[in-house]
Amino acid sequence: MKPVAVDAMGGDKAPGEIVAGARRASEEHGVPVLLVGRPDDIAAAEPGRLEVLAASEVIEMHDDPGASVRRKKDASVLRAAEAVRDGVASAMVSAGNTGAAMASALLRMGRIRGVHRPAIATPIPVPGSLPTVLLDAGANAECQSAWLVQFAQMGAVYARTRYGLEQPRVGLLSVGEEATKGTSLVKETHAVLADGAWATGSGGTFIGNVEGRDVMTDDVDVVVSDGFTGNVVLKTLEGGMRFVERALLEAMTATEELRAAFEVLWPAVLPLVTDLDPDSYGGAMLLGVEGVCIISHGSSSANAVVNALDVAREMVLADLVGELRKAVSA
Repeated sequence: MKPVAVDAMGGDKAPGEIVAGARRASEEHGVPVLLVGRPDDIAAAEPGRLEVLAASEVIEMHDDPGASVRRKKDASVLRAAEAVRDGVASAMVSAGNTGAAMASALLRMGRIRGVHRPAIATPIPVPGSLPTVLLDAGANAECQSAWLVQFAQMGAVYARTRYGLEQPRVGLLSVGEEATKGTSLVKETHAVLADGAWATGSGGTFIGNVEGRDVMTDDVDVVVSDGFTGNVVLKTLEGGMRFVERALLEAMTATEELRAAFEVLWPAVLPLVTDLDPDSYGGAMLLGVEGVCIISHGSSSANAVVNALDVAREMVLADLVGELRKAVSA
């Protein structure tokens, strides 16, 4: 397969951690990689072992996405998206400005025919089980019912393709399980999803409304929401998990006796910590564009980049984009 274009300049820890992760993915996992960014900065972290596509500009985390994409024509994230569009790369990965990554993919790769709006699909960890796919996690703050129905289609295809689920269970995020609960948008969407016609080609099945407490359980495989609500859920879960981890660590290391107990317990706790670590999942997938686009967390470590590149390769080989095309056109 063609290499995966990596925005080497995107992210809080770029280019060091990004390049280190790309090198590990190439050497240890055999993922072909194309680093995109400033050659001198990349060379300082990667002494010439990976192919580099030069890009002189960087869209910073604080930059306005729309204005920056229009103004910075030689930005690394734009060049990565162009590499996919031009057939130089098979997919792109960026841990930089989320809005800029999304805009670059949409403007350069283009939208799959029939897709109303692309959506960000984020895997939410479920300890002891497969992750729950949450979408939209922030691409579209305001939505229409037809968009949410399409998110259900695309989310089901993604869950089926990435996690091997034959018939992903799709839930609609609301304030109650009853069909009469929720906003007018939620109730209108519920009626369409309950009809079942949307599932043709996607393989999903609608299980009704779900609540926030259901997201981190194995009761649902795909949770559909507008981007505003989905992003609030995502950030709330991230903050809550960080708080619990920090509180437990402080409590278990408060005294010598507790530290000794913690050392004994740590091997049993480590798998749970790994399950809850966002770096374990690589990043979110932008569904609905003509190419595989992974948007990783801004604070991504080298390990996150390795996992993102593994997922990118997997989704390219599984022809995720082709599966999405078929589902949307069904």
